[in-house]
Amino acid sequence: MNNYKTLKHIQNDILQNKITLRGLVLHYLDNINAKKHLNAFVEVFETEAIQKAEQIDEKIQSGNAGKLAGMVVALKDNICYKGHAVSASSKILEGFQSVYSATVVQRLLAEDAIIIGRLNCDEFAMGASNETSYYGPVKNPIDETRVSGGSSGGAAVAVSANMCLAAIASDTGGSVRQPAAFCGVIGIKPTYGRVSRNGLLAYASSFDQIGPITQSMDDMKLLMEVISGKDPADATTSSRPVPNYNSSNTIAPQKIGYIKECLFHSAIDEEIKQATLAVIDKLKQDGHTVEEISFPYLDYLVPTYYVLTTAEASSNLSRFSGLTFGHRSKQAVDLETVFKNSRSEGFGKEVKRRIMLGTFVLSAGSYEAYYTKAQQVRRLVQDKTNEIFDTYDFILSPTTPTTAFKFGEKSDNPIAMYLADLFTVHANISGNPAISVPMGTHTNKMPMGIQLMAKHFCEGEMMTLAETISS
Repeated sequence: MNNYKTLKHIQNDILQNKITLRGLVLHYLDNINAKKHLNAFVEVFETEAIQKAEQIDEKIQSGNAGKLAGMVVALKDNICYKGHAVSASSKILEGFQSVYSATVVQRLLAEDAIIIGRLNCDEFAMGASNETSYYGPVKNPIDETRVSGGSSGGAAVAVSANMCLAAIASDTGGSVRQPAAFCGVIGIKPTYGRVSRNGLLAYASSFDQIGPITQSMDDMKLLMEVISGKDPADATTSSRPVPNYNSSNTIAPQKIGYIKECLFHSAIDEEIKQATLAVIDKLKQDGHTVEEISFPYLDYLVPTYYVLTTAEASSNLSRFSGLTFGHRSKQAVDLETVFKNSRSEGFGKEVKRRIMLGTFVLSAGSYEAYYTKAQQVRRLVQDKTNEIFDTYDFILSPTTPTTAFKFGEKSDNPIAMYLADLFTVHANISGNPAISVPMGTHTNKMPMGIQLMAKHFCEGEMMTLAETISS
């Protein structure tokens, strides 16, 4: 059977009786089994997916199937699906089952998507390489000695290696876009409030957004239509109507700014820089105005991000105490040791590091010096970003400073690891939408990604321009 790249192709072949949805699901299950060593999945819903496929095959024949009929998706292991395990790839939630489904899951199922499994990720989405997962690291399918990126490494690998057509993941500082770039697929971080976070295990609530990973822009647009929109269960969602993102595949000449501090940063790989300059030249040839702009806060982005997200994580993860659900230490003898031992045994090294940092910056002696100042810098970043968008339609940059790095290369150096998100955290700090699309191949044979950031709620225009870049 074909390794399908688009839902349209799948639906056409089903209607022409070339394949059945049941046969397609079996094909994906075979791929998952054959590529088990990549460690992309932590659980596969084999029986359920086959049964669901048979039901939707009947709906297709009767002509009343949803718009996602034929779409086989997988969920990052921090998105709740009722009656199924969810652990954020952490020991502390081992054995826990969701008691409700996330809003995005409800919307996918309502349109007849099939959920084939849950995907490995960095523990509680904290990481840039998928090396912090309780279930072990995820291998890059293009070079298995290299990382998949993170935190949504399993999601990017599953899509890149044709283990599912699409994945639904979360992006707090680049966790969708960075692994998408490392694995040669498309990843989007929507505007903050465009997609409901109800049912997402929180890392940093004012940064988190759910976004898809796909191989085609048509599928990305369709998934964004389905999962976006107001949700009464998430007060931060916007009531703005969701447009038909696939209504237009052409875009008028745009004004685009590229940040010189990104392109000429000391950390950037020379080939990525030259590939980005080639994209800029092509955009100019296509009639777009592309100009160099300055963003003076670039080197403050990562420190600001880590102060604020660890502070929020320190609060969010305090609910995992060993009392109500998840891991409870067998060594505990009283309330204090339940807390201490359960959290010490249940959380991994990176999560503990971030909880401690977050607790420190929220402490009485450090709050003003760190947390308050970081919030002030966040406002400066937001104001400067809005100022740029008063003149420009899009901001362009490489997605990552380098291609996927080798396992262990940065795991003992947190600062070097954090810099992998240097170009992606901007959109999470400002709340703007951003997308990563493939930008060719490095001489080391690894994919490179280019990122577009747009004005709030301009995902449609952003996806259309990104499609012209990647093609």
